[in-house]
Amino acid sequence: MSMSSWGMLRAIQQSDKVADHRVKRGTTRRILRFARPYRRDITVFLIAVVFDAGIGVATPLLAGDVVNAITGGGAGAAGTVVRIALFIAGLAVADALLSLVQRWYSARIGEGIILDLRTRVYDHVQRMPLQFFTRTQTGALVSRLNNDVMGAQRAFTSTVSGVLSNVIQLVLTAAVMFTLSWPITVLSLLLLPVFIVPARRVGKRLAEITRESYNLDATMNATMTERFNVSGALLVKLFGRPEAEAARFGERAERVRDIGVQQAMFSRTFFVAMLLVASLAQALTYGLGGWLAVRGEVSAGTVVTLALLLTRLYGPLTALSNVRVDVMSALVSFDRVFEVLDLKPGIDEKPGATPIPAGAGRIEFRDVWFRYPSASEVSLATLEDVATLDRTENTPVLRGVDFTVEPGRMVALVGPSGAGKSTTSMLVSRVYDTTSGAVLIDGVDVRDATLGSLRDTVGVVTQDSHLFHETIAENLRYARPDATEEQMWAALAGAQVDTLVRSLPDGLETVVGERGYRFSGGEKQRIAIARLLLKQPSIVILDEATAHLDSESEAAVQRALTEALKGRTALVIAHRLSTVRAADQILVMEHGRIVEHGRHEDLVAVGGLYSELYRTQFAEAIPAPAHEEEVSIVTVPAGTVEP
Repeated sequence: MSMSSWGMLRAIQQSDKVADHRVKRGTTRRILRFARPYRRDITVFLIAVVFDAGIGVATPLLAGDVVNAITGGGAGAAGTVVRIALFIAGLAVADALLSLVQRWYSARIGEGIILDLRTRVYDHVQRMPLQFFTRTQTGALVSRLNNDVMGAQRAFTSTVSGVLSNVIQLVLTAAVMFTLSWPITVLSLLLLPVFIVPARRVGKRLAEITRESYNLDATMNATMTERFNVSGALLVKLFGRPEAEAARFGERAERVRDIGVQQAMFSRTFFVAMLLVASLAQALTYGLGGWLAVRGEVSAGTVVTLALLLTRLYGPLTALSNVRVDVMSALVSFDRVFEVLDLKPGIDEKPGATPIPAGAGRIEFRDVWFRYPSASEVSLATLEDVATLDRTENTPVLRGVDFTVEPGRMVALVGPSGAGKSTTSMLVSRVYDTTSGAVLIDGVDVRDATLGSLRDTVGVVTQDSHLFHETIAENLRYARPDATEEQMWAALAGAQVDTLVRSLPDGLETVVGERGYRFSGGEKQRIAIARLLLKQPSIVILDEATAHLDSESEAAVQRALTEALKGRTALVIAHRLSTVRAADQILVMEHGRIVEHGRHEDLVAVGGLYSELYRTQFAEAIPAPAHEEEVSIVTVPAGTVEP
């Protein structure tokens, strides 16, 4: 990038420092880093701007020559006027072409930078911990990716390009005017400082209301996202509160309208005031210039040239009068985007990470402790629509968990709600990292493993499996992008759902609808199991996979799961104890610890927590517990058990 372009951008950086303390320091330096790859395009753009500014100055000079030729008379005056007029026409054509070149490069630079920024934010958000998504309003997050990125885009496609071209034109015009007549030029600029001080003061207020406007837009987006999905729309309809919802939304929309009116009036007031100054300055130029021309100190053509140059001087000044509004809006947009980028990702792949061996199936937990990150560690107040984030450190959810699952075995995790079962499974797939201790797959710490090999090794089916609003084929290929149609049909057959899909008019090309609502709960789960079968993981985690299903759907899903678990290591979480009777080992969890372990019959016989849960679910006679030494079970009410 040329020195001029960097100088101009750094001038904008100064406005960052003095205009509003709420825009973080260093924001503009980060913007410059995004602009660095486009230095060549910026250089070409600047060359076009300089030539265009030169044409803008040359045209008034030629107009003055026309006036001098007319007033001077003489035999060749007519020919001179015609030649100058033709030259002015040629400059007009060149000016038009240069304007197109400027627009092409400014758009290319702006769109390229926003492409980089948008993809960077999207990739970063995907790597945020799950806790980030449970706390964040989806609409507010989408607003950062759309509204704020578009606001940042305008900074380069309009604001920066306009500032650069106007400043260059302003400098050239002022230089020529001072050369022609410095007294007239000084007089014409006397009123300009009157508008500089108010502009600096108003900038702070503009930044405040711009940020408020973006926050309100994000809140409205969040409201629409929550209310316009199937579950939210159903809740509104069932509880009969559409009027209250509309009124609440209307209040925020009215505030956005009020802010828009304030912004429009600020901008228009500056614009009108600058036009007034330009008109008054032009009147002074004609008055003083005419008086000097009558006295013979300047020519009539010089007066006309100065008057025309004055319009080209105040044109850029008028445009630059609003630049504070545009720059502050752009800086706020960039600042809000950078806030998201500054959040620490939950999971990162270490340099030199180790691939997990293909077919790995041994899971080992070694003294694992875990607490969920606090709000201040994973979120932003503006994304949660709260004034400040809770900085209280969460208490541990898992406390010294030790166990091993051998390859090809099925181990079940049971216990009351909140015992830590789902959290335990999430550590295997590395949705979260342990606070202390280690989780290993075939001897490789999952934190040291490559993310790709970990995703290939571990497959998960949750209690509410998500389907994207795409076709069945696209949802299946999410697990294996290169899957053939034959492989997809084989996976559907293994999941006991191929008959249903074949009966649909569009077959694999059937769009599943928002969150898969075109299908029943059991059908969705079987499609999710087909997706897992297509992935062919060596370790399968089932997190309440049949929790919300009726008996008939549960039976169909269980048949599909039997196929899914063949030859694979399985970690099964279940509240319905009937689904884990056949497990090779059952781990009973309470308050983040393993308090019992053994097989179903032994756990029922011992009369501990598992037996209590079993008796609660099944109102049937259960044999009285035997003596503890007669069964293969260890019960530790408070402490860590290593099965």
